[in-house]
Amino acid sequence: MQSVGKENHSSVSEFILLGFSSESQIRMALFTFFLLLYLITLVGNGLIITLIYLDSRLHTPMYFFLSILSLVDMSYVTTTVPQMLVNMICPRRTISRGACIAQMFIFLVLGIAECVLYAIMAYDRYVAICFPLHYTLLMSRPICIKMVTICGSISITGALIYTVFTMRLPYCGPYKINHFFCEVPAVLKLACADTSLNDRLDFVLGFILLLVPLSLILASYVRIFASILRIRSTQGRLKSFSTCASHVTVVTMFYGPAMIMYMRPGSWYDPERDKKLALFYNVVSAFLNPIIYSLRNKDVKGAFLKVLGDRGAAQ
Repeated sequence: MQSVGKENHSSVSEFILLGFSSESQIRMALFTFFLLLYLITLVGNGLIITLIYLDSRLHTPMYFFLSILSLVDMSYVTTTVPQMLVNMICPRRTISRGACIAQMFIFLVLGIAECVLYAIMAYDRYVAICFPLHYTLLMSRPICIKMVTICGSISITGALIYTVFTMRLPYCGPYKINHFFCEVPAVLKLACADTSLNDRLDFVLGFILLLVPLSLILASYVRIFASILRIRSTQGRLKSFSTCASHVTVVTMFYGPAMIMYMRPGSWYDPERDKKLALFYNVVSAFLNPIIYSLRNKDVKGAFLKVLGDRGAAQ
């Protein structure tokens, strides 16, 4: 009888995403705010990709990785925000089991890819500052493409493990996910089975996919700052620091909330706090990334002004 019960539980066809608020006025205000945020995020990241493609001066490994990051960010918010917007104006707020699994998997693929990409970008800065004479050899185009391919392989593998171990569990009614999308910790709370194995697995995967890249980033920046301090010219030191400041800022914004979400015990689950954390490393970081990289980067600003100048001259 127990096995039959579990089979019935696991055959759930749809979930209900509770989102942020049940009050219609608040929902409409949030809808407007997140729609604007989403559109600005797409435009900002799309502009970064376009500038890097159009300006030959930006055809370097650093900007190649930045364009990949912008593409990941656009996809990352598109995985969650459109569903959230639909649920804000649709009274049912449901998502099918298949769509929930797909959303969870794609979200994890892109989130893990972002983690690994930040480590790759830190390594790129390490090579550029510590081994400038060997930079073109160590960061050649084929090597950069291999790095991105490895990043994708790690992301798909990690996301597959997370998703399979989460969705293999039996789930109990009323199938209400207290979140704005199908994120692993929120979905696990509906499981009518022991989730201690999932908690241990989440911690191990969090260590491998979050702490290992973060350790590589920290190690790279220790070496980078040591090299920068040996530069005699004050202007040279400031230039080197400025090329790293943007990356350090976005890494801090992303890793802090993500580590709290995926490396804490299941007993620490707090749905309202988790929604805010997810917003931060999913929506806010993707929104701020192009702003941070543009405002602190003379090359990107120069490419933007050049494109505007060319369009002005053409008219």
